[in-house]
Amino acid sequence: QVQLVESGGGSAQAGGSLRLSCAGSGHPFSMYSIGWFRQAPEKEREFVAAIRYSGSTTIYNDSVKDRFSISRDNYKNLVYLEMSDLKPEDTAVYYCAARDKLYYKPSPDSDLYTYWGQGTQVTVSS
Repeated sequence: QVQLVESGGGSAQAGGSLRLSCAGSGHPFSMYSIGWFRQAPEKEREFVAAIRYSGSTTIYNDSVKDRFSISRDNYKNLVYLEMSDLKPEDTAVYYCAARDKLYYKPSPDSDLYTYWGQGTQVTVSS
C-alpha cells in the first residue's frame, strides 16, 4: 500500500504557472504508475496526466498536453505536475493517484487507480 500527499496548489493569474508535487510513502513508490486527476465544482473527475513507474512513458489529456508536464523523481518519491499558461478552466482540486497494481502502465481511467491523495486546490483567475 502507498500513501500520497499533494502540495503546491494555490492561486495564479491566467497565463501563470504552478508546480504541484505528489509525495509517496509506504510500499516502494517507484513500482507504481502515478496519475494526476482534477475535479472542478459540479463536474466529473477528469484525467490530466500520468507517468509510468519508471518515468519512461507519459500520457496527457489533450486539453493540457501543450501546457502541462508530468515527471517523477523516484529517489525522492515525488511526482511533479508542472503547469504553465494556466487558464481559468484549469481551476479544480487536483489529485494524484497510484495504479492498482505494481508495474502496471499509466492509464487515463480513474477506476484503475486505487490509492489517492487528499487533493490540492488550484484557482486560476482571469
